[in-house]
Amino acid sequence: MVDQEMDLYWKTVVNTIQDGVMIVDTHGGIISVNRAFEKITGYSKDEIIGKSCAILKCNLFEMARKNKGDEWCVLFETGNMDRRKCTILKKDGTLIYVLKNATLLYDPKGKVIGAVETIADITEIIEKDHQIAAFRQELRSEDGFHGIIGVSYPIRQVFDLIENAAHSDAPVIIYGESGTGKELISRAIHEIGERKNGPLVKVNCAALTESLLESELFGHVKGAYTGAYRDRQGRFEKAHGGDIFLDEIGDLPLSTQVKLLRVIEDKVLERVGDSRSITVDVRIISATNRNLMRLVEEGTIRQDFYFRINVIPINLPPLRERVEDVPLLAEFFFRKNRLKSGKNIKGISNETMDALMNYRWPGNVRELKGAFEYAFVICQEKIIHPYHLPPNIVNEKRPSKAIKPAPFNREEIKKQELIHALEQSGGNQSEAARILGVTRVTIWNRMKRFGISANRNISLS
Repeated sequence: MVDQEMDLYWKTVVNTIQDGVMIVDTHGGIISVNRAFEKITGYSKDEIIGKSCAILKCNLFEMARKNKGDEWCVLFETGNMDRRKCTILKKDGTLIYVLKNATLLYDPKGKVIGAVETIADITEIIEKDHQIAAFRQELRSEDGFHGIIGVSYPIRQVFDLIENAAHSDAPVIIYGESGTGKELISRAIHEIGERKNGPLVKVNCAALTESLLESELFGHVKGAYTGAYRDRQGRFEKAHGGDIFLDEIGDLPLSTQVKLLRVIEDKVLERVGDSRSITVDVRIISATNRNLMRLVEEGTIRQDFYFRINVIPINLPPLRERVEDVPLLAEFFFRKNRLKSGKNIKGISNETMDALMNYRWPGNVRELKGAFEYAFVICQEKIIHPYHLPPNIVNEKRPSKAIKPAPFNREEIKKQELIHALEQSGGNQSEAARILGVTRVTIWNRMKRFGISANRNISLS
């Protein structure tokens, strides 16, 4: 009676488990499955009991022939299988990914009488991994540059400047409107440059008061001011051997500019409240959305400081000046939000893309990113339509004489860029590759795809 009750309890426990459980005999015949197994595979208990486990077509399944011609799974030789990732075929023909564990079963005398397997459906996790891998691949594609998306001529010029600046140790300053991606530029310079193995430390100069900013940049010693209970290392010391990114440098106080000049020129600093000099080896990358020359004229930026940080200027164009990049960025943010949200939204309608192309984007790339975050919250359909965008984008009143941008054709843009580069290089494919920031193989592939002969004269007419 006790054995019967325990058997009943055991069946209840097994049927409560979320993983599929299957018991097979020594010939692979299925003799028992739980409810989770039925749900995962699509086979009911009545349909699968008595069948060979080979019906699941597991890609790890291996046969080992024994003396009498019986076919045995290699599991019966190895004894167990621990957390192996594999695929099986469901009843409806769908291939799914599962995580499998298996072990042999023995009778009281130690004889093998079968095996038990558990399977956990990890298809959704694997698909997410594939999506993430594809997403990362997109970031490395020829439509992007270290996470910066674009194929337009203005952004290609920026890519060239980044390459050149990265191989110098001189200070770089990035000019651009708010939301254009200045921080991405600083990261790209760091990743390409000689200091890539060192730290990249970021400071927003507009976010701190003058006293706090100096403590953040240069550190302080215990007792330097009220609340300084111990010595503190500054951002420049933390960036030793690497790069420091000073965002909104146009908001830097005059007193801090003087101290920063010494760091730039002599590579030394003093912590707040201390007179001892500390040597630092740091490359400065700064950024601003303000006109620094005007600030020099107004007296809020020192002229000597301006000339020391303005050695390699990079001007980042606003999104309205590279409108042909909008579809690429839209696709990028669409895929990113679909992955993040898990929503099964299939795409962007042509009308929506027209609205995005016609909008002037005062908030630049950051505003476009926000537009897609908004759309993925609002949209409950398969396609993103204009009414899923923020109202200001759809309802913007454009000047009556505004010229509608030509329809976007990524391939045509690439073709024209290739022709320009080949014309500029006199047909030299290596030089054309350098101009476009791609490999020589990419140039050859594009010439083949667009039917451009290496022997004919390159002309735009």
